[in-house]
Amino acid sequence: MRCPSCNSLDTQVKDSRPTEDSAVIRRRRVCMACNFRFTTFERVQLRELTVIKRNGRRVPFDRDKLVRSLQISLRKRPVEPERIETMVSAIVRELESGGEAEISSETIGEIVMEHLRSLDDVAYVRFASVYRNFREAKDFEAVLGELSSEDDPRRVPLRK
Repeated sequence: MRCPSCNSLDTQVKDSRPTEDSAVIRRRRVCMACNFRFTTFERVQLRELTVIKRNGRRVPFDRDKLVRSLQISLRKRPVEPERIETMVSAIVRELESGGEAEISSETIGEIVMEHLRSLDDVAYVRFASVYRNFREAKDFEAVLGELSSEDDPRRVPLRK
């Protein structure tokens, strides 16, 4: 592993332990050249995924991009970071176990929305507004109408 401080390849693992859900291994490392300490995370990857964008372009799936988009949707919401990480892992597992190496961005968006819908109403609406490219207030009204007809006790509801 290359040191993020000095780019040396001479690093050693000082400590390894699984995360709470045992889906990821956390490794503490030290650079032998500059003594910089850093943490890496190791997770299972079942297959290389390729995303087919709306314009037809193909790009490698980026888990970090998924995390960032969810963090934006969940900004200032009462959702613990562990729940976000668990949701990301579940989404990635679902994508990897789907049997296809190439997945459309629409499919990914729908899966993300399904997971957000059961987690947090506001985050769901935020994500949907970008993903579905809302242009008018009635677009929001339609999604809010869908949400108000559901009742999921795990979800963080909209304020009444």
